[in-house]
Amino acid sequence: MDVVTLGESMVLFTPDTEGPLRYVSGFHKTVGGAESNLAIALTRLGHQTGWISRLGDDEFGLFVRNFIRGEGVDTSNVSFDEEAPTAVFFKEKLTGGDPKIYYYRKLSAASRLSPDDLDEDYLKQASYLHVTGITPALSKTCKQTVLEAIRMAKANGLKVVFDPNLRLKLWSEQEAAKTLMEIAAVSDIVLPGIDEGELMTGYKEEKQIAAALLDNGSKLVVIKLGAEGAYYATSSESDYVKGYKVDRIIDTVGAGDGFAAGFLSGQLRGWSLANSVKLGNRIGAYALTVAGDVEGYPYLHQVDKEQRKKEILR
Repeated sequence: MDVVTLGESMVLFTPDTEGPLRYVSGFHKTVGGAESNLAIALTRLGHQTGWISRLGDDEFGLFVRNFIRGEGVDTSNVSFDEEAPTAVFFKEKLTGGDPKIYYYRKLSAASRLSPDDLDEDYLKQASYLHVTGITPALSKTCKQTVLEAIRMAKANGLKVVFDPNLRLKLWSEQEAAKTLMEIAAVSDIVLPGIDEGELMTGYKEEKQIAAALLDNGSKLVVIKLGAEGAYYATSSESDYVKGYKVDRIIDTVGAGDGFAAGFLSGQLRGWSLANSVKLGNRIGAYALTVAGDVEGYPYLHQVDKEQRKKEILR
């Protein structure tokens, strides 16, 4: 196993037409969730991944499990809850802007995740544990689960990758900043967006954000800068990596998870930090070109063909 991740995935309803949801009569049903997005993207790039979660013991829960399992992700550590439902969320398409997101996830099955849902023998098979800032915002037991998973990972030599993935609809800025910095302090790699970094550290400039997170305990910080690419820093090196131009952006959801997957794919292959970030930028750019959370993620042969022309894959 290369990467194990944990968190909530939901049924995603995407409208067939643009405009306010009150006027929409048709939807396309699929699956969305930051952690399973990453797992699926990595699987398409040729890696073995596992996803830990809880789903409602309902038709939506079966749909989510089957969809993610069908993408090649190991779901053997997903449990079904008879007392809580699978969460759902809706996108609202607006002309010329990012979609609005409406979540219906309160008291969902995944919000009942607890440390008892973790199997240390399963976790220690992996090279990386991936967590996000979404899961600890769902409930106290979810936060406890994330921290316990990190403890288990550290005890078994896994590297911990943390994507803050800020969701202010779930908690206050003050609580979010405190908890995200707490998790970042025990994570080897932190992957914030520029706005997330500002909330966490109080700094607006990427170099200051990275320095603050390194001082906080992280060993590597990669800051996503949108169309400009990314900035990475360790205690001994730092640099900017340019982004990829996307002529027509269809949907921004899932791009950050794609970036994280591309970056981790490069690291799993033993690439340099710069080339890993380049691949992260590329996978994130793919995600922008297709509607949906995971539909735009490429398979390795697609990236390989394009990247070799630019002498990035080596």
